[in-house]
Amino acid sequence: MTKDVLVSISGMHMGIVSPQTDEEEEPIEVVTPASYYCRNGKHYIIYDEVLEGMAGTVRNKIKISGDASVEIMKSGGTGAHMVFEKNRKNLTYYRTPYGQMLIGINTKNMKVNVSEDNIDVSVDYELDVNHEPLADCRIRMNITSKNSGEFSVLS
Repeated sequence: MTKDVLVSISGMHMGIVSPQTDEEEEPIEVVTPASYYCRNGKHYIIYDEVLEGMAGTVRNKIKISGDASVEIMKSGGTGAHMVFEKNRKNLTYYRTPYGQMLIGINTKNMKVNVSEDNIDVSVDYELDVNHEPLADCRIRMNITSKNSGEFSVLS
């Protein structure tokens, strides 16, 4: 994998009804350039995110430790250290400009597939906020070398 990669992250919360539409939320997808490196068998992906309606950016660091765990660390406009480990519940504080909340992440299923120019991650988990169940969630990540040709239209 090269240092310059493209990251595609798709997230879906099932069971949350939007007050504006009375329908379940649609998946959210972000495709952005990122930096990649591998150290001690762990894969790291770093990218900046601009949040709509907020000044500044959020620095995101994703750490993939094989099939054992996936961590997402956010700093800047928001802050969190979310840990996904299969069949395990992890708690963390999620800091926002409006205050902080305690979130619980109960990972039900996780698959990580690493090849020479591509990493695919799939995580299914239950999300709770302040010990109250909120939603069943799904994250899909695809990290691809920019020069692999797979994302050539976006380059």
